[in-house]
Amino acid sequence: MKFKVWDPAIRVFHWSLVGAFAANSLFVPTASGWHLVLGYAIVALVTFRIFWGVLGRGYARFSTFSPSLRGVVTQAADIATGRKTVHLGHTPLGALMIYNILVALVIIALSGYAMTTAAYFGVRWVKTLHEYSVIWAEISVVIHVAAVIWESRRTRVNLPLAMITGYKEVPKESRVHE
Repeated sequence: MKFKVWDPAIRVFHWSLVGAFAANSLFVPTASGWHLVLGYAIVALVTFRIFWGVLGRGYARFSTFSPSLRGVVTQAADIATGRKTVHLGHTPLGALMIYNILVALVIIALSGYAMTTAAYFGVRWVKTLHEYSVIWAEISVVIHVAAVIWESRRTRVNLPLAMITGYKEVPKESRVHE
């Protein structure tokens, strides 16, 4: 069974954010102008995602993946018992990770901007907040990628391919949760 889940705006946002964050975090020196340019690009992307999460369509809307304790417990029970429920949008645990990464990026952006202002330039706690937030985001990304690989294998749904094509190919015998 094939389901349309990710619109082009979400897919372009996702892969643009992956590229900008990876470049800024792994390759671009923090003292370079490119670090600021990529930081502002990330701010623009996150701003777009928040806008699209409220006004977009389908599974892009935040209302389709509101975090809930019940959803997290149900997904954890599915994993523990081997049930293979396929969520067409974000899974409950995936939703928590998406919100986590977005909040981390907002904190990184605000602290990064603050470091460029006269009021906070050279203030140690702002720099520390920025650095620790980047580390938290990097750890979150590694966990996110590992979880995507895990869920792809567990449910037999190629999640990275879905973020490229926009479609989830779900095995016929799978339980589907919208």
